[in-house]
Amino acid sequence: MPPVSLLVIGAGERGAGYAKWALQHPDRATVKGVAEPRAVRRARLAEEHGIASENAVPDWKAFAARGKIADAVLICTLDRAHVEPTEAFAALGYHILLEKPMALDEESCRRVVTAVEKAGVMLAVGHVLRYTPYTQALKAVVDSGRLGDIVNVQHLEPVGFWHQAHSFVRGNWRRTDVATSMLMAKSCHDLDWLQYVIGEPPQRLSSFGRLSHFTPANRPTEAADRCVECPVAHSCPYSATRFYGGMLDRGEHHWPLSVVVDDFTLRALDEALRTGPYGRCVYACDNDVVDHQVVAMEFPGGATATFTMTAFNEAADRKTRIFGTRGELYGDGKTIRVYDFLTRGEEDVTPLRQGDMTAAGGHGGGDAGLMAAFVDAVATGDPTRIKSGPRDSLASHMAVLAAERARLNGTVETLRAPH
Repeated sequence: MPPVSLLVIGAGERGAGYAKWALQHPDRATVKGVAEPRAVRRARLAEEHGIASENAVPDWKAFAARGKIADAVLICTLDRAHVEPTEAFAALGYHILLEKPMALDEESCRRVVTAVEKAGVMLAVGHVLRYTPYTQALKAVVDSGRLGDIVNVQHLEPVGFWHQAHSFVRGNWRRTDVATSMLMAKSCHDLDWLQYVIGEPPQRLSSFGRLSHFTPANRPTEAADRCVECPVAHSCPYSATRFYGGMLDRGEHHWPLSVVVDDFTLRALDEALRTGPYGRCVYACDNDVVDHQVVAMEFPGGATATFTMTAFNEAADRKTRIFGTRGELYGDGKTIRVYDFLTRGEEDVTPLRQGDMTAAGGHGGGDAGLMAAFVDAVATGDPTRIKSGPRDSLASHMAVLAAERARLNGTVETLRAPH
């Protein structure tokens, strides 16, 4: 069977990361073309994959105009630019891997689902947490019945103080009107994961959260607008100079430093921090997304769950406690501990670790797992290999949108079954 041929639409961190899987598995997939408006990123991915110059283009519409020239497409554009290319490539018969979120509102999400179902093509949404060895091991425990009926779940996403500052204060996802809500941009993974583990989407949701710390009110009196010239940088944990400069000093030429500079030199970094968004004081940005949020959920089967997202911690793996009628489970992203009520015995399950949970680490094997499942589905014509298909992803996106409505309006939102 020949390798599955792919087009990459968007050669940023996610597109390049997914494409790297093809380099590691050349017998299973090959990247035939790339569309990326930034010349440096486009040229870098083209060189890595040996892509002919005519197949390295600045705009995805150039590929759409050629008809179907590959088996599948990886759509990894910015969040607000997912729907149009999905509709276009689906109509041409491409199978699609679409980076999360699938879209930012209900109408657009439904347009994505309609497009792929009408065209009869497969869609895998980038909910990489479903595909990690850790998640598969945890879900196997839940599905085995060892915990009895699931009564309650507590789930924590410790975003990390520096990640919040990088992506959600200074970065592309800092504003709801420019990108989307924090819950959709970062934590749609988590509401989707809870739906996957529990086995059904939630029925009722409420939520609370706000932007508490990264505001002008908390700015030190002496602070400058730019970290490179700030007299209090030495005492600020959010100093861009310390964070990105430390990565450069250690030779860590990957995300998130790779978002700030294309040229890994002190001169390039200094220029970026003096003129670009990532050198701004975290108390003098135009951000408005929340830095902490909780979501309470009730599921049709009777289980309840709480989800907490907070910036104020050391960036770490997600942590989960599951309480059942016959046992309890605690997972820290690496190890799963199961306590049995009948025997009062404990068992530790340690799945094979495949990198850390950052984007640079491949999300604990989730990126590789998603790519393997998608490529296998395309190669065999078997959509059941995809764990994050259109209908499941639509349900979890509806939950995210409902939770954000609840936060903004102070309501309890009831979800109707997706159709």
